[in-house]
Amino acid sequence: MARILVVEDESAIAELVAINLRHAGHEVTLAGDAAQAQAAIDAVLPDLVLLDWMLPGLSGLSLARQWREAARTRDMPIIMLTARAEESDKITGLDAGADDYLAKPFSTHELMARIRAVLRRKAPQTLDAAVEIAGLRLDPSTRRVTWQHGDAAHELRLGPTEFKLLHFLMTHPERVHSRQQLLDRVWGDHVFIEERTVDVHVKRLRDALSVARCAHLVETVRGAGYRLSEQAHAASA
Repeated sequence: MARILVVEDESAIAELVAINLRHAGHEVTLAGDAAQAQAAIDAVLPDLVLLDWMLPGLSGLSLARQWREAARTRDMPIIMLTARAEESDKITGLDAGADDYLAKPFSTHELMARIRAVLRRKAPQTLDAAVEIAGLRLDPSTRRVTWQHGDAAHELRLGPTEFKLLHFLMTHPERVHSRQQLLDRVWGDHVFIEERTVDVHVKRLRDALSVARCAHLVETVRGAGYRLSEQAHAASA
């Protein structure tokens, strides 16, 4: 499931898109203009934005450029929806920062396929695909983490927050994440809790991984944050 913001001033189109997204299990927020869209993003950073080009007031094109210039929204996936179907318009939209571009009228099947493709590229932690690193296998669909010992697979017991933390780290290996970034992506954007809370849950995660002798996978990067590193596993082996 992903948090998706639909920025569309035509209510019939917005509702149709929202119904299909909710049916697919996504959480949907609707915005009818640039001001509403910005307010929604200020409240909670979405996993993806469906953005209409022709909005009242500030255009979707200008919004996309504005978001790409801001550090907080720079990597936010954007699919632009528009009646402007000329090749030059598509190039302009992509150059403004859109990850994909879909001309109206469009089929809901194609829209859903494009959403899946963008999320797969930009936000793999929102998908149900299992991920495996250094003998650890995490399956979001069954919410199980297993490790191989000999010919048998053993399940690790993780709390819900530790599971989400491990999922995020495993889908972004080798990258250093600050405590604030982890709070935004694991606990949810704009959750007002102490950054040191991250340290507590990292310790709990390492304690759980120690059963599989994988605690060293989660590295502390002094002065920067944490990362999950296969290289650390290889070095320890």
